[in-house]
Order: sequence, then C-alpha cells, then structure tokens
Amino acid sequence: MSDERGGNTPGVILSFLLGGLTGAALAILFAPRSGKETRDLLEERLRDSAERGKQLKDKVVGRSREILDEAGGYVEKQRESLERRKERLAAAVDAGRQAYRDEKEKM
Repeated sequence: MSDERGGNTPGVILSFLLGGLTGAALAILFAPRSGKETRDLLEERLRDSAERGKQLKDKVVGRSREILDEAGGYVEKQRESLERRKERLAAAVDAGRQAYRDEKEKM
C-alpha cells in the first residue's frame, strides 16, 4: 500500500506546480489594471496594513500593561490579606497556648 502512495508523489507535485503557473498566467492576462497601477495599489494596501498592525500592537501592548498592573495590585492585596491572616492565626495559637498554660496551672 505504501508503494502506491509513494509512486505518484512526483505527479502530484508536477500537477500542483502546473496549476499554479497556469493560474498566475491567467491572472496576468486578465488583470484589470496595468502593472504600475497594481504595484501602486499593492504598496498602498501594504502601508495601510502595516499602519493597522502598528496600531493593533500599540493597543495590545497598552491593554497588556493595564492587565499586568491590575494583576500586580491583586497579588499585592492577596499578599497583605494572607499576612493579616497569618498574624491572626499566630495570635490565636498564642492565645490558645496561654489558655492551656493557665488551665494547667489551675489544676
């Protein structure tokens, strides 16, 4: 079965290349504009696309910075909250130890 697949590969590649060349030739023959007009149009569209790309990049970078700042604030809030809980837990443990000592002394 693998012999059947491998034997036709050059034919498929040749067909693909011939199809591409035929399509390119037909596009040149039936193009509605001259070569200079087409190049100018492509250049203009390329510049527009590049400008839109820059604007999109700036927008994404700005939004990313906002998200990073928000995440940093959230992490800091959680760190402070965790520190407060840690201190309360330590105080509760100390109070429990002291209560145990007081009860032990009463006995």
